[in-house]
Amino acid sequence: MSIVIHHNPGCGTSRNVLEIIRAFAGEPVVIEYLKTGWTKPQLQGLFAAAGLTPRAALRVSKSPAEELGLTDPSVSDEAILEAMVAHPVLVNRPIVCTPKGVKLCRPSEAVFALLEVPRGTTFTKEDGEVITAP
Repeated sequence: MSIVIHHNPGCGTSRNVLEIIRAFAGEPVVIEYLKTGWTKPQLQGLFAAAGLTPRAALRVSKSPAEELGLTDPSVSDEAILEAMVAHPVLVNRPIVCTPKGVKLCRPSEAVFALLEVPRGTTFTKEDGEVITAP
């Protein structure tokens, strides 16, 4: 199974995760979801595999979530899913799929749990911060 990253090249966390994958696991399949969009079954499958609810995967900052009324606790998961299909930017990123599982990789070092990276291995993020594999 290949590694797949649902990626937004405009997001620093997503860019860092992509570079970590490239450094330790090779070239992944990169899906730029802002271009391709999402389907409801695709999101349901990803969220189920990652143990996320649509609300937990909702990107609130730098997205139209609040203006669409999605931050109200009374909004159903179904309504959030429908909004995510209509507005792909509402899905928090990056979501990474590997043979070890599926995970929303925020912060970027969360991706280490999905890769075969020796404990104590370091990686320097684009902002110069050094992170270490647990």
